[in-house]
Amino acid sequence: MAVSVRSWVANEGGKHLVLMLWLGANTWLFLRTYLLYSTGQQYHYLYKMLGLGLCISRASASVLNLNCCLVLLPMCRSLLTFIRGTHTVSSRKTRRLLDKSKSFHVACGVAICLFSAVHVSAHLVNVVNFSLSYSDDFPALNLARYRGEDPKWIILSTIPGVTGVLLVLILLLMFISSSYCIRVSNYEIFWYTHNLFIVFYTILMVHMVGGALKYQTNLKAHPPGCLRTNQSNSKLQDEDLVQAEDDDIRCREDAHFEPHYPQTWLWVSGPLCLYCVERLYRYIRSSDPVTIVTAIRHPCNVVELRMLKKDFKARPGQYIVLNCPGVSSFENHPFTLTKCPTANKETFGIHLRVVGDWTDRFTQLLLPPPRADMEILPMVQQRRYPKVFVDGPFGGPSEDVFNYDVSLCVAGGIGVTPFACVLQALLDGWRGFRLQRLYFVWVCKEIQSFYWFAELLCALHKKLWQENRPDYFNLKLYVSCTESLQRMSEERYRPLSSRLLVGRPKWKMILDEIGKSNKNRRVGVFCCGPKSISKTLHRLCNSTRSSGTVFEFNKESFS
Repeated sequence: MAVSVRSWVANEGGKHLVLMLWLGANTWLFLRTYLLYSTGQQYHYLYKMLGLGLCISRASASVLNLNCCLVLLPMCRSLLTFIRGTHTVSSRKTRRLLDKSKSFHVACGVAICLFSAVHVSAHLVNVVNFSLSYSDDFPALNLARYRGEDPKWIILSTIPGVTGVLLVLILLLMFISSSYCIRVSNYEIFWYTHNLFIVFYTILMVHMVGGALKYQTNLKAHPPGCLRTNQSNSKLQDEDLVQAEDDDIRCREDAHFEPHYPQTWLWVSGPLCLYCVERLYRYIRSSDPVTIVTAIRHPCNVVELRMLKKDFKARPGQYIVLNCPGVSSFENHPFTLTKCPTANKETFGIHLRVVGDWTDRFTQLLLPPPRADMEILPMVQQRRYPKVFVDGPFGGPSEDVFNYDVSLCVAGGIGVTPFACVLQALLDGWRGFRLQRLYFVWVCKEIQSFYWFAELLCALHKKLWQENRPDYFNLKLYVSCTESLQRMSEERYRPLSSRLLVGRPKWKMILDEIGKSNKNRRVGVFCCGPKSISKTLHRLCNSTRSSGTVFEFNKESFS
């Protein structure tokens, strides 16, 4: 289908504008620093010694400073949640840009890796030139102790060299462990190596200490290329000779050089302090363990956890970060809230699917298997739950479901969790939101998965019928696996059985129907599920529609 300019601007315009500004800032910094070191008079002698390696190493360092500053900001979750929740500050477009914070974090991380490779390569050339182009006229410029010194010893005997090697090793570990295959197969490796950023920034602060690169401080008394009192014209190189003859300049004193004052801390100290303050705030906020009210095992290896915490407030669509010291003291995992606390009931809940080592061990602590040596006699026994700490809540894209006149929520499997809280809010009678019609599509491989929230869906359906608003909530359930297909035969689930379809959804047809029913309106599309579904919906939301309806695509993604 053809791409609609109006739809493309609505879905892609903001993030591409931010991307262009970011690329522009990186390009401007690189070129500005490159020209400064290639044409600046204070770097005349240093440039003659090192050549282009000097310009490229410093230009890439400027870009690294910028991205090491920016990469921390998207990880300030509490700050982003505050901005998202302050509707007087953030518009809907701004909140949709905040949803891309993880993508921006990844982009800055990739830029750091790429320009680190450029920076290291340029400095390797510089070290070789320091050895080969040893200057007898300006000993202060030399990093090598003598002409022809082994470049490896130059690297290992200087603070910038040693810290540079350590930074490269740490960055390499973080980059490799951040790959998708490692995050999926062994999240613990990703988590622990990613926290090496603390060591990375500490070493980065002292990387410039040692003064490997120096600039000339007395340009007026010693203009670059001037004739020194003990130097004849024959000793000058051609370019210096021409400059000296043209200007008839004589040196009043020898050239003086000083190392640059370290500037990296000026770039990273602000965001680093902000991030540290936030982490301290989050540590204090999550220091008290929550009270686990109940843990329920659902079909298809899903566990529901109901908890209670003093002064805990959350909005539908938000998520929390869970820590269980009994499983791992340092691992934290995000889970979407499926139930928010209300004025009548202060408990909140999550649904977690048992996939991976952490969720498996956590489930065994929550619901241990019955012991074989226990007596069969009936006995009253209080279940003992493990200690659990909760950090959050944090903002998510699904918070904006209520901020559209019409919203379409698409869930794939356990991806239904962000929308379960939205449906629960409708059932609890939340007021003051803009939403006038909600379309809900849920795709599962097995029919047993629908039992996770079958009671909630039926209760909401019954309530809306009693309030004479049957068109407010449009529900469609799809079973993608047709083998050994069963039906929801229970009488209480009749509203779901009548809306249960076999096969995969025809997304184009669904969006066309919604577009015809809501002509010339903006429809919020919220997706949480497999990449195949989200990619298809994203492409269709950018396509041209005869109804004039604009579909704004929002994808749930934990940061």
